[in-house]
Amino acid sequence: MLDDLLALGDRVVASAKPGEQIEAIVVNEIETEVRVFDGGVESFTSATSQGIGIRVINDQRQGFAWAGSLDPDVIDATLGEARDNATFGSIDPNLDLAEPDGVEMAELVLYDESVNNFATDAKIALALELEAMTKDRDPRVMLVESVDFADSVGHAAVVTTKGIRIGGQDSGCYITAAVIAGGGEDTQVGFGYSVDRDPNKLDLEYASQTAVERSTRLLGAIKPQTERLTVVLDPMVTAQFLGIIGSTLSGEAMLKGRSLFADRLGDNVAAATITLVDDPTNPLAFTASEADGEGLATRRNVLIDQGRLDKFVHNSYTGRRLNTASTGNAVRGFSSTPGVGTIALSLIPGERSQADLIADIDNGVLIQGVSGLHSGVNTISGDFSTGADGLRIRNGELAEPLREFTIGSTLQRMLLDVIEVGGDIEWLPSSAAGLSLVVGDITLSGA
Repeated sequence: MLDDLLALGDRVVASAKPGEQIEAIVVNEIETEVRVFDGGVESFTSATSQGIGIRVINDQRQGFAWAGSLDPDVIDATLGEARDNATFGSIDPNLDLAEPDGVEMAELVLYDESVNNFATDAKIALALELEAMTKDRDPRVMLVESVDFADSVGHAAVVTTKGIRIGGQDSGCYITAAVIAGGGEDTQVGFGYSVDRDPNKLDLEYASQTAVERSTRLLGAIKPQTERLTVVLDPMVTAQFLGIIGSTLSGEAMLKGRSLFADRLGDNVAAATITLVDDPTNPLAFTASEADGEGLATRRNVLIDQGRLDKFVHNSYTGRRLNTASTGNAVRGFSSTPGVGTIALSLIPGERSQADLIADIDNGVLIQGVSGLHSGVNTISGDFSTGADGLRIRNGELAEPLREFTIGSTLQRMLLDVIEVGGDIEWLPSSAAGLSLVVGDITLSGA
């Protein structure tokens, strides 16, 4: 498959006219999704998607077109459309394809053949097993709302007239359970998951236990009084915040005037306990990749080093516009031109568990979940206010569950108020990993 995709890219690039730059990204992906409910299969989907995106740059104008087919006639038509679109593009002297920059490609094993060999019946059986064990785990479980299994195998190639010719393949799978516990007016929802590249290594026990624990421990939750206190962010919550912070640390955000950290390179923007790294070469990251969306080698980029802002991430265009270079952070699908984004973001973990962190807090709250975070954050000012639920921390122990409150501060203030970073790093099916994070002086708004 990979050789076929590279050959298609070669054919497109070979047709370049004098003075014309061409980039082709060719993709093939196979996905399976299974949902079970009440001991039976509720839905089953297996789909193959493929497509090509072609970018043409000529006379400082750019044209782009894409198609969801790899038929040769369709590809020829797509190239013609991209060329036609370039004639209508605005002149931009910074337009250019990525140049090979000599960064060595990491050798990552991101594909596991076991996904292809895992039979459909086995996928269904795995989901049914998770549902059964979750139903029986706790008498307070009222309903296992859904159990989902999903896997994917992807192949992609990027070929350009600049000499870039790179292909890669990856695989992944996950299983999730959503649980409703309690009854009447006191019901709570919990969510658990397990992620791996090999379906045989999915941890059903962990997924089941997490889902049930997250639902049952919030039963009887009350609305707290308004106060300012220390909070511990659960790993999944930390990952959501990191994703938003990462989006402000891109060259694209700077060019659009949407970065709250613009003009702050070299400043101390976080507590000294914070080192924020984007490292797609880490094979533990679910989103690890050897190459970015322009075919350049990915690399480990330290964005915040012990509190000091050291770097923004760039693709070749934003690097050129801002008088720097690509950091290997072009992100895209075959149906879009390259954007910029963090790919595998994480904090350098500390050494202590969540329980150890909680033991040092006399009065605080463990934030188990947040709602509406993205809509509740102003990425220009940094202000945020989001709904949350969790558990009171009293004298170093978890106490009564809490709900119907909001937490608020600014992203800048929150980074500076980090007291400790936990050692319980979790690699999630997202572009940011999670871990427990202790943050002081957060406003909790309740009754």
